[in-house]
Amino acid sequence: VAETVARLGQLDILVCNAGVVHISPVESMPEEEWDLTMTVNVKGVFLSCKAALPVLRQRPDPCIINIASVAGKNGAPGMAHYCASKFAVVGFTKSLAKEVARLNIRVNAICPGILRTQMWEYLADTLKAKGESKEDSWQRYVSTLIPQARPQTPEDIGQLAVYLATAPNVTGQAINVDGGMELH
Repeated sequence: VAETVARLGQLDILVCNAGVVHISPVESMPEEEWDLTMTVNVKGVFLSCKAALPVLRQRPDPCIINIASVAGKNGAPGMAHYCASKFAVVGFTKSLAKEVARLNIRVNAICPGILRTQMWEYLADTLKAKGESKEDSWQRYVSTLIPQARPQTPEDIGQLAVYLATAPNVTGQAINVDGGMELH
């Protein structure tokens, strides 16, 4: 935060976008894997917001955008730690939004669906069927999990981030960008 203010002169928008994922059933999940997931996915958001709030409160129309996941609205086998962390980000976002609303700081979350990122590349190795290529696995997941049958893109997420950064009456929301995967 200090470096951003030093280089740019101010901070108006904070986007918390970091995450790790692993596949592991709870029964065999190493505690270190749980801790890493919670540290990166939840504590990172908390610490970033905490550091930015004193600076944001000085701006006329600041906002915070936390990147959660549709996994933060529904469970998935082998991903209890990831889902729990993203549920936590959604809950944190909603609580912080109410806490800082009178300061005119808006706080929202974006819940992406399936994007072909490094995270997907890791998951593809675990999720692909026997004899299936990563590409075939990708196509299968897109066509079976996404009602619109098309993947989400970083540009889709960016469009929502721009909207949230400029929407003065939107706060405390966790908005899906997922082609209809999760409808809540």
